[in-house]
Amino acid sequence: MSRIVVLDYGSGNLRSAERALQRVGADVTVTADRDAALEADGLVVPGVGAYAACMAGLESVDGARIIERRLAGGRPVLGICVGMQILFDLGVEWGERTKGCGQWPGTVEKLKADVLPHMGWNTVRVPTGSTLFAGLDADARFYFVHSFGVRHWTLEESEVLRPPLVTWAHHGEDFVAAVENGALAATQFHPEKSGDAGATVLKNWLRDVVG
Repeated sequence: MSRIVVLDYGSGNLRSAERALQRVGADVTVTADRDAALEADGLVVPGVGAYAACMAGLESVDGARIIERRLAGGRPVLGICVGMQILFDLGVEWGERTKGCGQWPGTVEKLKADVLPHMGWNTVRVPTGSTLFAGLDADARFYFVHSFGVRHWTLEESEVLRPPLVTWAHHGEDFVAAVENGALAATQFHPEKSGDAGATVLKNWLRDVVG
């Protein structure tokens, strides 16, 4: 059974992530303990609310460094919702610019849509070769709750040997719904709130954790 840590850095949604992972067969601990987060088979970084507040909470538990050290050793990390957004270079919310973890280039900013927040079920456009969405139909729907997102992917394929796999969704405009990049994966949607489709995403991630 995979040992998973859900990183507790003061953001909400911890227990629903814990329960969802337990339902798909993981041994889950919710903790801010640095050693536990480093040593676990997989680390989940959830997040809800404001980008700046999440980054402040993450810094309070040395979360960016934990993520960096895990990835340097090829150890899996999964970001969820704002836990995905903080993996990018920068967040811009209500005029406030906040530096992110910088694992991916890009800016989190307000979506251009008539109705915000984007709240509800959406299909996604999955790239060829995805393991996170393996076994799911093209019309599978996932649950989103957000007003901000990554509207542009700025990494040129020529810059890296194996460019990340980027999944897109649409609400007013296209935005990044998920990224798969070696040991680092993330979803803008909430897999723990996305029924059977979300459970499949978590199972697929756990399969990668086991290797």
